[in-house]
Amino acid sequence: MHTKALDHAGAKREAPRAGKSGKASYKGAEILVEYLIKEKVPYLFGVCGHGNVGFLDAAYHASDRIETISTHHEQTAGYMADAYYKIRHEPVATFTSCGPGSCNLVIALASAMMDSSAFLAITANVPTSQFNRSPFQETGRYFQGDFPSVIRPYVKKSFQPTRVDMVPLAVKQAFGLLRNGRPGPVNIDVPLNVFQEAADVEVPDPDSRVSQRFPGEPAALERALQLLLEARRPVILVGQGGLLSEASRELLEFIGLIHIPVVTSPNGKGVIDEAHELALGPIGRNGMYAANEATKNADVILALGCSFDDRTTSSWIDGYTLAIPPTRLIQIDIDPTEIGRNYPTHLGILGDVRASLQALTAMARAKLGASRKSYPDWLGTLRECGSLWDEYQGRFANSAASPIRPERLMQALARVVPEHGILATDVGVHHNWVVQLWKTRRPRHLLQSWGFAAMGYATSGILGAKLAQPESPAVAVVGDGAFLMTPHVLATAVEYDIPVVWVVWNNYGYCSIRDLQLGTFDGEIATSFAKAKSGQSYSPDFAMLARSFGVEGARVERAADLEGTLETAIKSNKPYLVEVVVDREIRPVGTGTWSLPPLPHPEPNFTRLARGK
Repeated sequence: MHTKALDHAGAKREAPRAGKSGKASYKGAEILVEYLIKEKVPYLFGVCGHGNVGFLDAAYHASDRIETISTHHEQTAGYMADAYYKIRHEPVATFTSCGPGSCNLVIALASAMMDSSAFLAITANVPTSQFNRSPFQETGRYFQGDFPSVIRPYVKKSFQPTRVDMVPLAVKQAFGLLRNGRPGPVNIDVPLNVFQEAADVEVPDPDSRVSQRFPGEPAALERALQLLLEARRPVILVGQGGLLSEASRELLEFIGLIHIPVVTSPNGKGVIDEAHELALGPIGRNGMYAANEATKNADVILALGCSFDDRTTSSWIDGYTLAIPPTRLIQIDIDPTEIGRNYPTHLGILGDVRASLQALTAMARAKLGASRKSYPDWLGTLRECGSLWDEYQGRFANSAASPIRPERLMQALARVVPEHGILATDVGVHHNWVVQLWKTRRPRHLLQSWGFAAMGYATSGILGAKLAQPESPAVAVVGDGAFLMTPHVLATAVEYDIPVVWVVWNNYGYCSIRDLQLGTFDGEIATSFAKAKSGQSYSPDFAMLARSFGVEGARVERAADLEGTLETAIKSNKPYLVEVVVDREIRPVGTGTWSLPPLPHPEPNFTRLARGK
């Protein structure tokens, strides 16, 4: 695998020039690169352009201390940076050129922003001396060099230093902002001349990390604990905030004292081992049956770092996933805008999930002493729901049908991908199957683009995930539609020897949207991949496509070949693509719903199917 120990014989670090003031003289690009090195950023991901050649020169001279990886599309660079942060919780940086180069990054920025993932996006702009003259690739006919307005909704902040002496403060503030509070991407938009011009400045030292481990108001936490102890049907709901806070161990300690069942949002999968006796899985549109039954029948819910989005809550329709009220909601979140945003809180607490759980555990120990609190009747009911779900899904997990059933492919992945591996899912109908059937065992066992649902995320992001955790096998489950949006990532994997596996879920179309058309409208159009004249299903030969890039490729059409082929791909320790032909007529079972007003929402069909009705 590609590592930072590459030969950098051509790299040469220039000594800082002496300025008139006695301070060292640095170019704007050098300030950026040197500060990133001080922050221990290991990688730069991006694409060259005339606007950022000055930045690339600084990266060249520092290539023995920070590694540059050139991608074939800016979107891939952003997805890689997003996935890297989700694995390590440490940011990297991207570089893009002015005009279309940086515009290509916007989708990746939006994906990171919606999922609270952080990276520094260094974008280039035209020289300041050409502002307002409409030079090549300037953004903004009525406002000069106005690329920051393009990305305003998708970053925590955009800085645009127009002089070199503005760069040190901008980069230092940007790094503090991107990881403090609720993480998110931050942009520094740099005119070409600012990269190249020099000033007598100091490269700042990073500030000490801001301590964010505040638990919340003690009296409120005491009240929250009392509500849980008095409840008859309590549930703990953990969202992605539990993953960002790294609160898995604290959650286990707390439920060890108080045996409360735990559900997650789909984007919170991994905060608890889904094989744990108290873990019921994800809730929502494609959640698991026991999880939705738990939350809609709970009398008290403790929500930890959950944003209550539409797919998590069955579009806020009462009684499908949640019923708040009468359920009393205790909501703990580090972001004050989330508390009470989508549901009224009985008790809202501003705090870090991990610190709040530590405080609740200490309070529970003091209150309970050597005893433990449990809810046997409530847990018994929910376990019956879980057994019904397992029995139903088990009917299909070992199917030998061809085309291959989705449940059978998920079973093969569960058997072959090791527990310390990384599974990333792209966006499409396969994503729903992964949420339902992939048993996530630990934090960062599953990566996904949730809030923005950006196609191509896993196809490209799996490279960043592998770089962040090189000791773990990395597998991306990607739809044929998603893969075709960023297939050039195969070249990057070969060029930098990044051994990842793509499992292309080939169902010949954008089948999640096709299913919406067939369920709501009169027919399908523009959603299946077929030859226009004959109507015959079409897809490229993905295995041959991979081989044309220098990537090993295989096509699987028989269920009996799944495990062997996947094992070969993972053990090869090199880039490998496995195309699997999946039955496009089998839909995920519904335990919740999803609404797109004014369209009617579908009714859950699980219990009817499970009982054979």
